[in-house]
Amino acid sequence: MRILVTGANSHLAQPLLPRLLERPGVEEVIGLDWFPLTFPHPRFRSVRSDIRAPELREHLEGVDAVVHLAFIVMGASLGRRWKERNLMRSINLEGSRNLFSAAREAGVRHVVYPSSAAVYGAWPDNPVPMDEESPRRPMPGFGYSEDKAAVEFWLDSFEREPDAPVVTRLRMHAVVGPDSQPLLNRIARTRLYIRAAEPPPVQCLWENDAVDAILRALATRAPGAFNIAGAKPEPLPDLIERHHRRAWGLPYGPAAAAHRLVWRFSSGFGDPGWLAGLRYPLVLDCSRAARTLNWRPNYSVANCIDLCWGEPFPTDPGGEAEA
Repeated sequence: MRILVTGANSHLAQPLLPRLLERPGVEEVIGLDWFPLTFPHPRFRSVRSDIRAPELREHLEGVDAVVHLAFIVMGASLGRRWKERNLMRSINLEGSRNLFSAAREAGVRHVVYPSSAAVYGAWPDNPVPMDEESPRRPMPGFGYSEDKAAVEFWLDSFEREPDAPVVTRLRMHAVVGPDSQPLLNRIARTRLYIRAAEPPPVQCLWENDAVDAILRALATRAPGAFNIAGAKPEPLPDLIERHHRRAWGLPYGPAAAAHRLVWRFSSGFGDPGWLAGLRYPLVLDCSRAARTLNWRPNYSVANCIDLCWGEPFPTDPGGEAEA
């Protein structure tokens, strides 16, 4: 089996690549990224390319499965052009369309697409929890949310076309861990939260559980969408106080205004729109993944926060986490 991973320099690719190469029957893993990549393994080969490139099909010839991780999460990945929303959309949406189309033309049988819980958006009328049939309502002004949803809406039609590969959509919650996006790890360690009469439960996902979901998807080749998130969501103030630290509630309006101001000068805090996602619940029901992919999280949300604070969790992770 030959597997191509786009975005092979991405945060999630770091724990994924070694696990892929451990799998029986994997003859070669090809890492495609627009930055140089060094990963010493006799069955790993790197390719430097943009997923928007017309010649992308050449790199997909003879590939059995693709894991599509190439996606701009924050403008910081664009260097000095970090404020250029059109460039981000071009890479995320046009690049993904080009990849899926090239995969079909090359005869690739299966694409695993780690989508995002952000396709649902965090809204006051969200049910708790949300299953995969819940409406996709991305957060306005949050480029990552808008682009992940746009790719999914496009896939709705693409998957019905003749000879289209099987597509597994993994709607992952925010991934935290040693190799994960630094901003998400900082949020997991914050003492701040958006003040509300009743703070909503929050969810996240430990990076090893995210990798497990990708491996399960590759093994089953199951089509459709699957929610992927840590078990036992809890309100953020409770998770902060779990570590004997005082939680500081901020009113949303001033916090959002300050975030917009900081964003004008720094890309390290993400798009202004993502902060709205902390106001309302975004809790995923992962039972479909348990039934079809045989995937269950090993880490609860509390486990994730404990590890981000650098503290051991109180019990074995397998014993505390539930699907």
